[in-house]
Amino acid sequence: MAIQAGNRCYTGPADLPRRMPIFPLSGALLLPGGQLPLNIFEPRYIAMIDDALRGDRLVGMIQPCLGDEHDCLTASLCRVGCAGRLTQVAETGDGRYLITLTGVARFCIRNELPMHSGYRHGEVCFEEFLEDFEPRQGEEEIDRPALVKAFRTYLSAHDLEADWESVDRASNVGLLTALCMMSPWGPAEKQALLEAPDHKSRAETLIAIAELSLAGGDGESPVH
Repeated sequence: MAIQAGNRCYTGPADLPRRMPIFPLSGALLLPGGQLPLNIFEPRYIAMIDDALRGDRLVGMIQPCLGDEHDCLTASLCRVGCAGRLTQVAETGDGRYLITLTGVARFCIRNELPMHSGYRHGEVCFEEFLEDFEPRQGEEEIDRPALVKAFRTYLSAHDLEADWESVDRASNVGLLTALCMMSPWGPAEKQALLEAPDHKSRAETLIAIAELSLAGGDGESPVH
């Protein structure tokens, strides 16, 4: 039972801190095992990256509560986010960082802590998501043909192309994670994908959102 992120292997909640910097970002989705590139330019988040690099290299990605995205410093936060490890960091020379976060495990916010250096901190709990430390568990239950069919149909409807050789080489979990994270849908749909209890449920949710979108619906999925 372990998930690899860069040079670090995480075997369970005990390998992760109980407090971490929180990065509220509407519409951003980080899943365990996925990679999220970000352009960091605000001074408070530059400070956050500097502090993370001096520490355990972890940042908690989370969305503001739906409809409360007006101010990332004061907005209420969704209950579930995902911890990411800084696995790539580049300085641009003009005061920015180009980073990549690799998803480790989902967490629940227990308490928000006082801000430090202008950015938010939270007390977090990973115990609800022990399956994230077994990244391939249950992947045989993913309906890969249905997933690929929905993806092909969506691309065709929007005149988009894909690297099908890479799709064919990807594992079921790798394909599902990539499709979820590159999906164009809004915060509600992405939160639903994040909170799906297992790979099978996440794949079914992604397929349902795609089918609803193609049918002309609003694509919204319930978030619990």
